[in-house]
Amino acid sequence: MTDTGNDADVIVVGAGPGGSSAAFHLARHGLRVLLLEKTEFPREKVCGDGLTPRAVKQLIKMGIDTTEEKGWLRNRGLRVIGGGVRLELDWPELASYPDYGLTRTRMDFDQMLATAATDAGAVLRTGTPVTGPILDRTGRVVGVTATGPGKEPLEFRAPLVIAADGVSGRFALALGIAKREDRPMGVAVRQYFRSEFRHDDDYLESWLELRSRESGDKLLPGYGWIFGLGDGRVNVGLGVLNSSVAYGKTNYKTLLADWLDNTPAEWGLSDPANADGKPQGAALPMGFNRVPHYTRGVLLVGDTGGMVNPFNGEGIAYAMESGELAAEIAIQALARPQGTSRERVLANYPAELKARYGGYYRLGNIFVKLIGQPQVMRMATKHGMPHPMLMRFVLKLLANLTDPRGGDAMDRVINAMTRIAPAA
Repeated sequence: MTDTGNDADVIVVGAGPGGSSAAFHLARHGLRVLLLEKTEFPREKVCGDGLTPRAVKQLIKMGIDTTEEKGWLRNRGLRVIGGGVRLELDWPELASYPDYGLTRTRMDFDQMLATAATDAGAVLRTGTPVTGPILDRTGRVVGVTATGPGKEPLEFRAPLVIAADGVSGRFALALGIAKREDRPMGVAVRQYFRSEFRHDDDYLESWLELRSRESGDKLLPGYGWIFGLGDGRVNVGLGVLNSSVAYGKTNYKTLLADWLDNTPAEWGLSDPANADGKPQGAALPMGFNRVPHYTRGVLLVGDTGGMVNPFNGEGIAYAMESGELAAEIAIQALARPQGTSRERVLANYPAELKARYGGYYRLGNIFVKLIGQPQVMRMATKHGMPHPMLMRFVLKLLANLTDPRGGDAMDRVINAMTRIAPAA
């Protein structure tokens, strides 16, 4: 599968979960893989500390040890708070996914995945930001330009490039692939706090309503979360969607402080002295907000392709899944001669993404528009939260956790909904 004269069979831009997953699966099948990362490990990244069973499945595929002895904290499910109700929903028991989630900080999570990729045979170069594509006479990408740790200009060549450089999508932008403004977008802000009371919680906690004590128990925009990390700290944060009137018009860090000031004092989240670092924010590109996912020798994965789940803001699982799929497609494509036959295989990448997620993301796009209206959110929490069976259905829908074949009645309904919805 090796093309003589190239530095690699595939260049992967970005060593986040999507890029490292792609590099791992490529290298495991014997391809020469060059994984380029602009930063140095370990590194801190915003969000992503709470992993659903969907992400856990990908970790298991990569041979990652997810035991507590290795620093992971397992969780049983999701605790939902809203409408005056506190409901604990266990992850569903499915054949397709494990029945537990995990938490771990991004400080070493990404490094762990990158190490798995290098152990499989990929070559990792950190401190090497990619600056743009190298094009041949036809406009096809045949490599990348980059800057080395000493600021020296570098060039690397390969017949395929996987762009996994995150929400900024600079590599895609260099090819003229801009994000779509008609797709959902969110912003998330999170902060770590020391909290002996909450740090070892065995549920991820989701707050559907945020209230401010200073404003007379005023309802705040957005939704919140609290994830125990098992090391004496918790990850607390909130997200606001672009369907909300508050999007882009709010100081999100102040919003976070207002909400936390209304939490119980014994949790330690309302005391700035317990903060472990400053609040940090990140954008959440949702529902395929950047397409096409394949063009001219480049495949987009994860946040670069806008693959965050519109229902729950989960991005890591979809980054890793799309990374694995991109690797599978690249392996098959490079086994064929360059030209029409190879392009036929590569064109199957966006088609397969649409088949897997298109209908589901379309439903998610509608969901985002609805919950951006405060009256709809109030009605949903008031009338939905008191009904555990309905909320178990909602959990499966929001977390995209169903068995594709067989399964229970809820699975069949959700699967039917995603099949009949027009692809996003």
